[in-house]
Amino acid sequence: MEALEAIDPGLAPQAWDVAWQRRWYRLALAHMKAGGALPAAAGEVIVQGEDLTVWVAAQRAGRDRLRPAQQYLLETIGIEPAGEGEAVRPVRRSQDELWERNMAAARQFRDREGHLRVPRQHREEVDGELLGLGSFIANARRRAAKLSTERRAHLDALGMRW
Repeated sequence: MEALEAIDPGLAPQAWDVAWQRRWYRLALAHMKAGGALPAAAGEVIVQGEDLTVWVAAQRAGRDRLRPAQQYLLETIGIEPAGEGEAVRPVRRSQDELWERNMAAARQFRDREGHLRVPRQHREEVDGELLGLGSFIANARRRAAKLSTERRAHLDALGMRW
């Protein structure tokens, strides 16, 4: 581990959650190398099904909890700390936005497959974003009694089997 630390602090997995670097940082790095810009609004930049806006905002907001090597890696791709007096908080989608994204996935699946019998583990790609459609459908079935009449009617229109 010392040898890895001497070569590159980013190679020492005990320093931080390895998913931070292998998943999120690498996605952001690939996006930037491909000529992309840093995202400003939720859903603006989706890379391999992940919304980079949420991650970038979280890195800026929680920068003081990151290791110096992580801070350096962020700076190399243009993610700077929040400015003086700048309030940065993670960007989240509203429940209505999430519902609409999942309904788009459900419509796409139904149009392609002719039914809405979605396997629990199925993920559907919509506009470059990978959505957990199987989980969405299973959760909708489980919470059917709590769904609004309108939402239930939208699923019924797609042939939902409750």
